[in-house]
Amino acid sequence: MGTVTQDIKKAVTEAKKGRVEFKVDKTGNLHIPIGKISFDKQKLVENALEVIDTVQKLRPSGLKGQYMKNLVIKTTMSPSVKLDLNTVLRTLEAKAA
Repeated sequence: MGTVTQDIKKAVTEAKKGRVEFKVDKTGNLHIPIGKISFDKQKLVENALEVIDTVQKLRPSGLKGQYMKNLVIKTTMSPSVKLDLNTVLRTLEAKAA
């Protein structure tokens, strides 16, 4: 996460601002934290929508076809819950309008 650095002040400032780095496994799955279980529901939803919007914006321009195929959310020690990707994308479109 960029925490091993000579510029400690910058690293701390970025961490406090909510800097998050994506992890991609060998099968193409993104692993992105969106919050903590102690966050209220609305904040988690806002964070999740912001992450999905950011991933969509980072899509390479030359890429063809569907960029995201599945959307799953889970806590660290729980089973995952599959979300309806089309509903989430429509929510993002409505939010942007």
